[in-house]
Order: sequence, then structure tokens, then C-alpha cells
Amino acid sequence: MEKFLKSKSAGFVLPLIATILLFVLWELIVIIFKIPPFNLPSPTNILQSMVNFAPQLTVNAFRTLWTTLLGFVIAVGVGVILGFQIGYSKVAYLTLYPLLVAFNTIPKAAIVPLLAIWFGANAIPATLTAFLLAFFPIAVNVALGLDTVEPEMKDVLRSLGANQVETFQKVGWPHSLPYIFASLKIAASFAFIGTVISESVASNAGLGYLIVQATSSFDIPLAFAALLILALMGTVLYAFFVFVEKKVIYWAR
Repeated sequence: MEKFLKSKSAGFVLPLIATILLFVLWELIVIIFKIPPFNLPSPTNILQSMVNFAPQLTVNAFRTLWTTLLGFVIAVGVGVILGFQIGYSKVAYLTLYPLLVAFNTIPKAAIVPLLAIWFGANAIPATLTAFLLAFFPIAVNVALGLDTVEPEMKDVLRSLGANQVETFQKVGWPHSLPYIFASLKIAASFAFIGTVISESVASNAGLGYLIVQATSSFDIPLAFAALLILALMGTVLYAFFVFVEKKVIYWAR
């Protein structure tokens, strides 16, 4: 058993088994307690809804995916640059970090109606909301990674004649990589949350929009089908960053 837990397949097999058991238990609970589909649909009802509404789910899932990825990519660029500035500059830290914290405390759902007024009910509010939720953890973790570099390591490089850029290349960047990947995995989930929040309030397409439409017509199996697709997309994106992290910073394992 211990040998299996240390194997690469354990990270895939165990979650798969847990997921199957969860769905089996879910199905049994719905059958035993005779829960109607408009309250809690069974996994078989949800699967049937996926088959029946496959075209609608595909189109809206693609809309949610590309708006999320666009907002996420922008958040990575802005978050990494801002995090480096905060981590390396005391002036930037004292000036920008309090503003970031204050902005992050604002509920993003409260901003979505304003975005809808400014840009209309389209993909722009969803992209911007995904960006707003994703960039803060990236900026904070990048700044934290640079701030936790041991001063002794910097002093050694400076004593050897290294400038600021060379110090960053040799120490700052490798040291911050684990923090960057940790933030990317968190921000990926936040980006999907931001997109769905915006789509449920100010959009004419996407899985969030589809969930609202399904619940308004009491088609709860369709709403659950959209939720499961969201969970699947988020899991795949998270797994992608886990895979890249193992390849890039194998020395940190």
C-alpha cells in the first residue's frame, strides 16, 4: 500500500475512485429518499441532460472557457509584473500593497452590474471579472516569494559583483517559482468563479448564463450538468499547472 501511495498513478486512481463512490452514494440517496429531480437530480438524470442538451452545453462551455482563459492570462501578466515590483521595491510595497488589499476586499459581484453598464451584456464583463479575481493571489504570492529570499544569498552574489538583474536571475526567480505556481493553481479556480458570477448577472452566453436560464425554468438537471462541466474544466486547468510545475521546478520536490 505504501508503495502504491508513492507511485505516480496514486494521484489519479485515488481521486477517480473517490469520485465514483461519491456519485454512487449520490444516486443511492436520491433513490432511497425518493428526492424529485427538481430538488436534487441523480447523476443518471444529469448524464441524460448532458446528452439531451449537448450542443447548448458545448457552445456555452466554450464561451466560459475562452473568457476565463483570456482573463486569467491577463491576470498572470499583470500579477507577475506587479508582484515583482512590490517584492523588489520598498516604495512600491508601501504604496501599492495597501491599495491591492483594499481593492480585494470589494465583493466582485458588486462590480459586475457596473461592468455591464459600461461594456454591455457580453464577454467583456466576464473576462474582466475573471481578471479581477485572479490577479490578486498571483501578485501577492510573487511578492512573497521575492520577499522571503534570504538576505545572505543576495549579499553573497553582490560581493561577487552581481548586479540587480543577475541577482534576480540567480536567486529571485528560482526562489519565487514555487510561489508563482501555487498562485496560478489558486487563481485558475478564482478565474472560473469570476466568469460564472459575471455570466449569471451580465451576459448573453456562457455556463453561468445557462445555469440561470435552467433554474428559472426548473430544469435542475441541466443546471447541475453545467456545474459539473465547470468543475471538470477547473480540475483540468489545475492539473495542467501541477504537471507543468513538476517539470519546471523538479528540484523543489
